Amino acid sequence: MNFGGVVPELASRAHVRKIIPIVREALSRAGIGLQDIDGIAVTCGPGLIGALLVGLNYAKGLSLALDLPLAGVNHMEGHIYANFLNGHSISFPFLCLVVSGGHTQIVVMQDHLRYRILGETRDDAVGEAFDKVAKLLQLPYPGGPQVDRLAEEGNPHFVEFPRALIKKADFDFSYSGLKTAVLNLTREMGPEKSRQHLNDICASFQRAAVEVLVKKTVEAARTHQIKRIALAGGVAANSLLRRWMRDEAARYHMKVILPSLEYCTDNAAMIARVGLEYFSRQHYSSRDLNVYPSLRLGESC
Repeated sequence: MNFGGVVPELASRAHVRKIIPIVREALSRAGIGLQDIDGIAVTCGPGLIGALLVGLNYAKGLSLALDLPLAGVNHMEGHIYANFLNGHSISFPFLCLVVSGGHTQIVVMQDHLRYRILGETRDDAVGEAFDKVAKLLQLPYPGGPQVDRLAEEGNPHFVEFPRALIKKADFDFSYSGLKTAVLNLTREMGPEKSRQHLNDICASFQRAAVEVLVKKTVEAARTHQIKRIALAGGVAANSLLRRWMRDEAARYHMKVILPSLEYCTDNAAMIARVGLEYFSRQHYSSRDLNVYPSLRLGESC
C-alpha cells in the first residue's frame, strides 16, 4: 500500500519470507500433514517472474522430496475454476468473463481444460483501469474495492465517460481511453472540486467500465447460443458487475454463475482445483518445468 501498487522485487522477497509459513498454516488448518498430499499444483504463469519462480521452485522441491507428481497450472485457468469451488456443478458449455488486473477476456469453456477465447482487451485490462483511476483519485491500493465502495454513494450519471468498442460487432475491449477521460476530467475540475465529487466520479467511471463488460458478454453468449455465464478474476467481486450481469442475463433467460468473493482474488484453492483435473487425467509436469510470465489461456507450461 505504501507504493500504490505491487513492486516486483519487493513482492518476490515477500514470497520468499512467507511461502513456508503459509504452507505450514494451510496444512495445520486442514488438519493434515505433508504425508497426506497426493500431488502438487503450482502456478507457472502468467504473472511476475520473480514471484512465479519462488512458488515454482518451492513446489518442485516438495515434489522431489516427497516423490509426488507435479502439475504446472495456468493462473487464468485458476480464476475460471474458482467457480467450481462453490459446491455446485456447472454444465458445459459456458461462457466466462475473465476480469483481473492483467486480463479482460471472454472465454468459451467447452469442457474441462478446453478453452476458446472470443475476445480480449486491446490495451489495458479493466482491473488495471480500476487501480490506475483509484491511484489518480488518491485512493488506497488496491483500488478496485475502494472505487466500488465510493461509487455506491455517487451519481453514476454525473459525467458520461466513453464506452470504447461497445458498438463494435466483435467482443474485444479497450480501457486506455477511459482512464485518460478520468484524468482529463480531474484536471479540468481541479483538486478541490474533484474531491467534492469523488463519489460521483467513481460511480460514473464504474458504470462506464462495467457496462461494456456486461453488454459484450451477454451479446457473446447470445451469438454463440450459450445459456450459462460465469465471472472470474478480481473484478468479478465488483458489486455493480455482479448485479448488472444477473439482470441483463435474466432478460434472455441465461443463468449467471458467480464465484464466492473469497475466491475472486488470487488464491491457492483455485490452482488446486485445476490441479485436480490435471491429476485425474494423469497430466503431469516434469521437474524441469519453467515459468512463463506471458502465458496465454489455453497454453500449457
